[in-house]
Amino acid sequence: MDDINARGLVMIGCGFMGKALLEGWIAAGLSPEAVTVQDPTPSEWLAAQPGFRLNAPLPEAPAVLVIAVKPQVLDEVIPDLAGFGGGRTIVVTIATGAPVSYYERHFGPETPIIRTMPNLPASVGCGVTALCANAAASGEAMALVGTLFGAVGTSVTLEDEGMMHLVTGVSGSGPAYVFALAEAMAQAGTELGLPEELARALAIQTVAGAGHMLATPGADPTALRQAVTSKGGTTAKALEQLMRTPDGIADLARAAVDASRNRSAELSRS
Repeated sequence: MDDINARGLVMIGCGFMGKALLEGWIAAGLSPEAVTVQDPTPSEWLAAQPGFRLNAPLPEAPAVLVIAVKPQVLDEVIPDLAGFGGGRTIVVTIATGAPVSYYERHFGPETPIIRTMPNLPASVGCGVTALCANAAASGEAMALVGTLFGAVGTSVTLEDEGMMHLVTGVSGSGPAYVFALAEAMAQAGTELGLPEELARALAIQTVAGAGHMLATPGADPTALRQAVTSKGGTTAKALEQLMRTPDGIADLARAAVDASRNRSAELSRS
């Protein structure tokens, strides 16, 4: 963090994900005084942060520029940031859809550009972020950005940017699938006779506990599923319903991931 603390980090836009990243980075040693945030409608949290330079003039050549706006407003925001091109500043984007080539057109191909796809669990330090970069991003730049996102979970590097749309479908949108499952489990318990609050608590803790088991080193979801499923038992009967085709959980998951991937590709073309 030394170079960032000396030269500064600029974040353009600071919604829920921007907040999660800043909290994790500050906990990892980023100085609040090194942070400049531009956001036309800052949250109460952002406005209350001591040390942040909120909507202040931008430093001339910060170490890192983080673009954290919605993809629909990229065309409005990017032209005013073109001066950060040239190679002195690492441009990091968490905006969905737009490819590295989009940023190269504005910042120049000599600018190190790293496209990322973090996900919501970054807000509790358990995120996973996919990274891909242009040719100008050195190993040192990738290591620095990997360290940043390692502060809020783990990161993986993609050699093929084309995978980013599919990563969006699996991990970017993925937390919503898990939340929907917990919601459906709670609703089913309530409809079948449990008190609403009890059903909700059981569903949430079950999903959280299963997630914790999956996060242990060497965990395999197939092996864990098989371990908890006794032949002819209650879990086996339940899974018969979830695995039914053509509407079983595997088919639904494939359809969900595919729909998210396709939407990410649409955003990249718009």
